[in-house]
Amino acid sequence: MMGTGTHTLTDTRRRFTVDDYYRMAEAGILEPDDRVELLDGQVVEMSPIGIRHAYAVDTLTDMFFSVREQAIVRVQNPVRLDPKNEPEPDLSLLKRRPDGYSRSHPGPSDVLLVIEVSDSSIQFDRETKLPLYARFGLPEVWLVDLQAGQIEIHRRPSGKAYTHLTRVKPPASARPEAFPDLRIDTAFICRT
Repeated sequence: MMGTGTHTLTDTRRRFTVDDYYRMAEAGILEPDDRVELLDGQVVEMSPIGIRHAYAVDTLTDMFFSVREQAIVRVQNPVRLDPKNEPEPDLSLLKRRPDGYSRSHPGPSDVLLVIEVSDSSIQFDRETKLPLYARFGLPEVWLVDLQAGQIEIHRRPSGKAYTHLTRVKPPASARPEAFPDLRIDTAFICRT
């Protein structure tokens, strides 16, 4: 006689480490042109880069060019937050380091500013990436919301949230806390 007991499925997802993530790439499980990042041990597919998104990232990169002597402007490259988190923000402003990050990816203490450009991914960026960045104490995160035509400036991380939010719309300028004299013209970034 067969048993009629009830079986339940439990959460059996495996959380990967950054080392696992890189081994998957070496083994060909992840292809070089796969747009993925590691968030809380999960390999997460990133949204495709549309024209408006690419334009905003290029424009921001040009605007931050003036601080290149004091900081490194990193475009769509990893920031290693811990062994299970290696997001790839659209733009990172990093402290200069003697090795120029040739030996390791930057960590939380290296980050001055992270920028995520969102066209179709704003909800994911607000609900997943922003709390992650706050949890690791990144001092400032900008969400460029292309659909709303604004920049959300999040500062003062506490736990899984930022305690200070400013929304900047054209024609106002955004100013990074690390470089308060630098004016980022939102009219060029949030162009529709």
